[in-house]
Amino acid sequence: MNKNILNIGVQDFIVENLNTDILSILLKKQLFDNVSNQELVEQAEAKTRCKKKLPLWFSTPLIYYPNKLNIEQTSSEKAARYKADLIAGKKLIDLTGGFGVDAFYFSRRFDQVVHCEINQDLSKIASHNFEQLGAKNIKCTNIDGMDYLKASDEIFDCIYIDPSRRNNAKGKVFKLEDCLPDVPRHLDLLLKKGKMIIIKTSPMLDITLGLKELKFVEEIHILAIHNEVKELLWIISSESETLRKIKTVNISDKDETFEYSPAHQQTTQVKYALPLQFLYEPNAAIMKSGAFNLITEKYNTPKLHEHSHLYTSDTLKEFPGRKFKIESIVHYSPKNLKKILSGSKANIATRNFPETPDQIKKRLNVKDGGDSYLFFTTDMNNSRIVIFCSKIS
Repeated sequence: MNKNILNIGVQDFIVENLNTDILSILLKKQLFDNVSNQELVEQAEAKTRCKKKLPLWFSTPLIYYPNKLNIEQTSSEKAARYKADLIAGKKLIDLTGGFGVDAFYFSRRFDQVVHCEINQDLSKIASHNFEQLGAKNIKCTNIDGMDYLKASDEIFDCIYIDPSRRNNAKGKVFKLEDCLPDVPRHLDLLLKKGKMIIIKTSPMLDITLGLKELKFVEEIHILAIHNEVKELLWIISSESETLRKIKTVNISDKDETFEYSPAHQQTTQVKYALPLQFLYEPNAAIMKSGAFNLITEKYNTPKLHEHSHLYTSDTLKEFPGRKFKIESIVHYSPKNLKKILSGSKANIATRNFPETPDQIKKRLNVKDGGDSYLFFTTDMNNSRIVIFCSKIS
């Protein structure tokens, strides 16, 4: 951590050159004593990435930024606020502190937060930024979080952990045992030291596989932002006897939530129908959850097919996902469709269909965009159909 970057002149230059061509800065003679042009560029790039993801950090003076990879890997403010709202108490420990976004928002809900970060520079950066942000109840320690936990006699109200995938695990099926720290191996210690454990994992982790690796999982939260799943949250308590709840959240202009009991999902009776007046596509968080059958019961929207995961109704419903008015339905015939669509623009999606959107666009000579929405899918009679729709905002 080069503290000279925090000098007023350097900070002013960074703010004034956020949109300046990087190469033009790198090719200049060194602009400041004790601060390289490369460091200026790195700060500007990282700060720019925070404008939407971390607006509080972006707008706070004298924030020090790590490399842009750390910014990419950190939680967004929206995700961090959601996690912090799940729990409150006296003391929380963040075993994998990183840039400190999660720790900062937890500090608003806990009397004290311990931020563990094994990387010395990143630990110093987080500590400095907490001061700038006015978070006085966070203790930063430059140590491996599991080592801190093993050496401590404290019992925490909550242990938060964001395991990172080992480099040598690339290409393998994503498992928690392939991450650092290895949560399944340390779970008994974690349960001994924490009344509750919150594990953040990549959305790439298969939920069924995760449940096999872990025990005492009480809740799973699937968190999406603007219809892109960002993380899975596993809430663990030694008092939990069964998985009580799965909750899907899509944080957008209008937040969409859907929660259910896994036991209920197993007993749900599914309804099917041919396309009616309206069509619905579940948001990404629900798609990740696999709660496809419960949707039909909750919103009274029959499915088009067991594997299509598209829903329909005669009257417009409140629905956690995209909503469409069905304009027409045709049987899939590439020859006839090419006559109708060639050279036009359309938004093409496929569900339970043998071709990808890109293959269809190429075959039918259709460009992406416009106001028309076409769903290539399979109906309850196993017929391949194309549904022409207009989007309902």
